[in-house]
Amino acid sequence: MVKSKQKPLAEIKDLLKSYSSILNVGCGGCASVCLAGGQREVIALNNELSLLFKQEGLDKKIDGYTVERQCNVDFFQGLSDERIKKYDCIISMACGAGVQFLAEAFKSKPVFPALNTVSIGIDKDIGLYEERCRACGECVLAYTGGICPVTRCAKGLFNGPCGGTNRGKCEIGNEYPCAWYEIYERLKEQNRLQDIKKIQPAMLWKNQVLRVTIQEPYQERYKMY
Repeated sequence: MVKSKQKPLAEIKDLLKSYSSILNVGCGGCASVCLAGGQREVIALNNELSLLFKQEGLDKKIDGYTVERQCNVDFFQGLSDERIKKYDCIISMACGAGVQFLAEAFKSKPVFPALNTVSIGIDKDIGLYEERCRACGECVLAYTGGICPVTRCAKGLFNGPCGGTNRGKCEIGNEYPCAWYEIYERLKEQNRLQDIKKIQPAMLWKNQVLRVTIQEPYQERYKMY
């Protein structure tokens, strides 16, 4: 799941200072689950912004609307052109993908992110998340027993272990488990230790570009480059 957190309030306020009517669009997907951009967070942010602007003697209209998912055009039905044209700008409480998708759908309106996208991870507890994927585009989980060496190894080693592992812990601190020790144990349990000998090439860290074109009535075309 994509993990996000709200930008500093001062930063969001500064983005909106030139606009009189603002629509805050929330996301009921990942952003809602990690308590960053669901309907409740939209209402809270709008209240905070309204209070700050009133303290400065500024009268701004700030409304909210939450879609089920901002990364899927099928859920944009409530965001009609008729609704959008009432506002000078839009703020998005979704991940970076949702922000870009919203901006592509309504090109005539400035769309500002209210969140910072921080990771792809899992839920450990309410409000407690752990990064498990960095979307690097060179997934090696098939060879590492389902344990990601990029996010789980403190050094991000694609091939390991290094010389700093000690009884299953990392040399940077006893509170950090050695990912490559865990990979070894996992592969051993599965009778797949031969996979740890497969040297992986250096990460190229190249990004795949997903180009999205939206046409009326929001028909999307995808092309990978």
